[in-house]
Amino acid sequence: MKKISSVDEYIEEHAQFSEALTLLRTIINSSELEESVKWNAPIYALEGKNVIGLGAFKHHFGIWFFNGVFLKDEKKLLQTAQEKTKGLRQMRFESINDINKNSVLAYIKEAIENQKLGKEIKPNKTTKKDIVFPEELQKLLKKNPVLYEAFNILTPSKQREYCEFIAEAKRDATKLARLEKITPMILQGVGLNDKYKNC
Repeated sequence: MKKISSVDEYIEEHAQFSEALTLLRTIINSSELEESVKWNAPIYALEGKNVIGLGAFKHHFGIWFFNGVFLKDEKKLLQTAQEKTKGLRQMRFESINDINKNSVLAYIKEAIENQKLGKEIKPNKTTKKDIVFPEELQKLLKKNPVLYEAFNILTPSKQREYCEFIAEAKRDATKLARLEKITPMILQGVGLNDKYKNC
């Protein structure tokens, strides 16, 4: 995907929804939010805090509310993006005819008020105390001091990913295969899911 440098460029890239995206942008820009481009998409913030994102996909487009979980959603317009997302909610549309300007603006204003009140999901920080070490990994680390040192340098969240990866395996053979797979990765200082995070 090519890097987007402006909101106009983003809208041009999604020509099938350009009229609808322009309308949503106009509604959002009638509020006090500041427009910018982050993560290759239009983002709208209040005093540096992300409140809303504008997004277009193959068959739909919509508005992301970063802390949408706090919105009352009286009109039942919001969807949970994925099961894992705690705060994020999406207002999804398939055509410009689905957009009710007054409803959209009301949700935006409520999101701004919530941000001013400090209603936001704080990310959970993984600490070493939270990590449950599977026995097989403990034995491997004890046997290999270099691996032990490399593992200790990893962030707690990366350590937890590796521990869960081993613990989730049902069969001993699978656990051993997974231990073999992760050993070089730990020595390189990379996390189990780093390649997906950098996509």
